[in-house]
Amino acid sequence: MGYGERNTWTSLVTSAVGVVVYAVIIGRQLGSRPVAEIEWLSPMLWTIGAAIVVSIVAGILWGIVAGVRDPEERHVEDVRDRDIARLGDRVGQAFLVLGAVGALVLCATDAERFWIAHVLYLGLALSAIVGGVARVVVYRGGMP
Repeated sequence: MGYGERNTWTSLVTSAVGVVVYAVIIGRQLGSRPVAEIEWLSPMLWTIGAAIVVSIVAGILWGIVAGVRDPEERHVEDVRDRDIARLGDRVGQAFLVLGAVGALVLCATDAERFWIAHVLYLGLALSAIVGGVARVVVYRGGMP
């Protein structure tokens, strides 16, 4: 497994785990209190930050292990990795745009901040996860 694919898997897994952790934290509060009273900002920022840090650390550690296992392999990004990253970014950006448009609609209808923030968060999360899945599919199956 090359450098780009390894980093894609790391980002994909940490993003998905971060979303699940956040959903559990907020889901527990949703059943017991009104939306306006839910503490969402701090958990959202912490899970996003933690997912980024864990992704970086895991990527570094996985790179070290890969380097020890196969010191002859080049552990750098090549043209194919850049092309796959661009493709994944394009796929993911669609969800980012949908999240932004959804948030604009909610703003126009005077929705609660909770829902606006969560539509944006959902767009970001789907962008990362779907874009990562698109990259993995191309890594495993080849460029279209």
